[in-house]
Amino acid sequence: MIASSNPDKVKEIRTMVSDLKEYEIISPADFGISHIVEENGNTLEENALIKAKAFHKLFGFPVISDDTGLFTDALNGEPGVYSARYAGSDATYTDNYKKLHLNLKDVSDPDRKANFKCVICYLTGGDEYKFFEGICNGSISRDPKGENGFGYDPVFIPDGFNKTFAELSEEEKNKISHRGNALRNLKEYLING
Repeated sequence: MIASSNPDKVKEIRTMVSDLKEYEIISPADFGISHIVEENGNTLEENALIKAKAFHKLFGFPVISDDTGLFTDALNGEPGVYSARYAGSDATYTDNYKKLHLNLKDVSDPDRKANFKCVICYLTGGDEYKFFEGICNGSISRDPKGENGFGYDPVFIPDGFNKTFAELSEEEKNKISHRGNALRNLKEYLING
């Protein structure tokens, strides 16, 4: 069970673990459920575990949950754990990255360093869980670019590229992204134990 009601995130995770043929990947939407869990932890790990436990209690399946944050150096790590709701609880992706741009308006290009961090919690039951982490370093662009991806993808330029995540193909992004790195760590654990 992918513990998320975010269809963009579910699609991305399903694509990246599709080669694990011995696992059937399901989401709450497959059951017509959009279960929202209050993410009130202080860290990505706490939020991932909160979601995993809530969905495991609801469905009884082993659960993959994640929490992701964008951490900018010039803003002391903002938006961080509050990335999804940076511009408010009902904020859109665009609202969030516009607020980020506003807060970075006076920051020079060399000082716009940031990183995406993803923490995946794999919970099999009760208190049996493990965390898997992935990080992607980069910087924040001056203007949003690209049509692919979601969230802060139009404004995040990964190190070694001159394009935002939203300008990369899904395959290109998944090879280097924070979630891709965390999922590769999870997959290695599932395959090798």
